[in-house]
Amino acid sequence: MSAGDPLLWRRAAAIRRKEWAQVWLDPSTFGLVVLMPLILMFLFGSAVTLDVHGTRTGVVDQDHTRASREFIATLSRNSYFTVEEGPSVAALEQGLRTGDVRGIVVIPDGFETGLARLQPIDVQLITDGSQVNTATFLTGHLRGALKEWVEAEAGELDIPVTPVLKILPRYTYNPGLESRFMLVPGAIGIVMAMIGSLLTALIMAREYERGTMEGLLATPIAIPALVLSKLIPYYVLGLASTALCVVVAVFGYGLPFHGSVLALFLIASAFLAAVLGQGLLISAGTKNQFVSTQFALLSGFLPSLLLSGFLFEIDSMPTAIQWLTYIVPARYLIPSLQSVFLVGDVWQLFLPNIAILLLFGAFFFLRVTRAITRRIA
Repeated sequence: MSAGDPLLWRRAAAIRRKEWAQVWLDPSTFGLVVLMPLILMFLFGSAVTLDVHGTRTGVVDQDHTRASREFIATLSRNSYFTVEEGPSVAALEQGLRTGDVRGIVVIPDGFETGLARLQPIDVQLITDGSQVNTATFLTGHLRGALKEWVEAEAGELDIPVTPVLKILPRYTYNPGLESRFMLVPGAIGIVMAMIGSLLTALIMAREYERGTMEGLLATPIAIPALVLSKLIPYYVLGLASTALCVVVAVFGYGLPFHGSVLALFLIASAFLAAVLGQGLLISAGTKNQFVSTQFALLSGFLPSLLLSGFLFEIDSMPTAIQWLTYIVPARYLIPSLQSVFLVGDVWQLFLPNIAILLLFGAFFFLRVTRAITRRIA
């Protein structure tokens, strides 16, 4: 049957209408396309954050001088600390074990005298090493707060301070270093990976389980046309879900959008071609809705979350794992999404990523058309 045959287009349109009817009659589709993206956007945008504020910090003042009290007052005014004073380290250690405090700052006896004699005594920080990120942030913020306070105190007392080089950072694209500016575009990529693979993971499996696949395969329509007809409604739903996430990101979380809608559309379309084809291949191979859902989560959500550069830098991974990330479609989506929001249209980045995603889509499409045969086992 040639592509110019009008019956081919009529039959393909009939299959699309049948698929749309299935979408509207299935309430789980609404949950996948609308509710799940909203829940995931809320979790990644509000609950998941790499910013540390108000860290509960115990302070033990063993010096009891004007300098030590002013330093404690400085820590109390710092937004990174929520200060809780204690009479001794032993009195605060229970809070460190239970997680009520994340660190204990010990100001030693002789703190003020050592500063006046230009022989400062070290301030001790005891942190919970089981919380590596919090301990690292706490150490860095305490070091910075102490350095600024010492410099200010030395200026007031006219005490010379050894000059050191200062770093004057300028943060482009995200001046406030807000983690949501990085996490929310990445969350959109995770949502697209989940929605795309889950939507199509159920298509063929549902047909096989209900016994309607025989009727579809008996129709005189080519397998590629059948696959495309079944994919198009879910492609539209995937774009709608992406648009919903972008609206939430811009108006709900205040992200800038410096790129163009055209760039976003092309990036999203290329990625949907890959993940929809992946989900459809899983569905055609397993022929079971439950198994298809599990495979879609394992092959779509987890690699996108862990191996795309969303939460963990790819360059910091072992070499073998870095090579593995090249077969994760989300690796080519998330940097492009972050650029569209924060930087603008960087076509030198977009075009290679779009091309690779389209290759993924073509590979999965060819595999699906070969996995579906007109012979029913």
